[in-house]
Amino acid sequence: MSEFIYLLRNVTKVYDGRCVLRVDYLGIRQGEIFAVVGPSGAGKSTLLRLLNFLEPPTTGHIRFLDAEFNPVQPMPLELRRRVTTVFQRPVLLDRSVWANVTYGLWLRGQRDSDALVRAVLDQVGLEALAHHRARTLSGGEAQRVALARAMVLQPDVLLLDEPTANLDPYNVGLIEDIVRTLNRDHGVTVVLVTHNVFQARRLAHRAALLLGGELIEVAEAEVFFQSPRDPRTKAFVRGEMVY
Repeated sequence: MSEFIYLLRNVTKVYDGRCVLRVDYLGIRQGEIFAVVGPSGAGKSTLLRLLNFLEPPTTGHIRFLDAEFNPVQPMPLELRRRVTTVFQRPVLLDRSVWANVTYGLWLRGQRDSDALVRAVLDQVGLEALAHHRARTLSGGEAQRVALARAMVLQPDVLLLDEPTANLDPYNVGLIEDIVRTLNRDHGVTVVLVTHNVFQARRLAHRAALLLGGELIEVAEAEVFFQSPRDPRTKAFVRGEMVY
C-alpha cells in the first residue's frame, strides 16, 4: 500500500464559474497530523469538503486508500464512513450529551456500544456530563461533545475545521491533547485546517499553506515553520502577511 492515505492530482473546485481551489498534487501520509494553514477564504474548508467526499472535485481525482473519487465516480459508502469531520461550530441535538455522542452509531445500526461511548466520554473529560442536555454546555464542552461523536465512530481519518476557534486556553489545550492521543495511540490520520499558526506548529508533522485557493508550499513542520522556501509562507508564519 502507498504511504499516502490520500493522493490528489489536478484537483479543482469551481463554484459559479469561479475556481476556489486548485491542487496540482498533494499526498497526505497515513498516520500523520497534516496542518493546512491560510487566511479566511483561502480554500481550506473547501479542501476538507473534498477530503470528506461531501462534494466531488470539478476536475481531477482524489485517491483514498485503494478507491478513486472524481467528478463521475463517488466514493463507496464503506470508505466514506472511515472519514469524519469536526467543524468549528458544532451542531448538537437538543438532547443529552450521551444521545449526541451515540447518534452516529445509532445511524449506522450499532446499538451495543455503551462501553465504547463511556470510554470516549472519559477520554474527552465529559463522563460527569453524560446526562446533561447539550444546550447547557459551554462552548468548549460542546466542541468536546462533537469530537467525542467523531471518535466513537473510530475513523481512520479525522478532519478538523478550525476546531478550537474562539475557545478558552483550557479547552484548546484539552482538545489538542486529545488529537495528539488519537494520532499517537490509535494511528488516526488527522488533517487540521486552521489559520492559527501556533496551533499548527504545536500539532503538525507536516504543514501546507493555502492562499487564494492555491497550494503554495508543503513541507515537514520544522522546515515549514523555520525555513520555508516561498516568501509568502515566510510572511504568513511570521505574521507579516496582511489580508
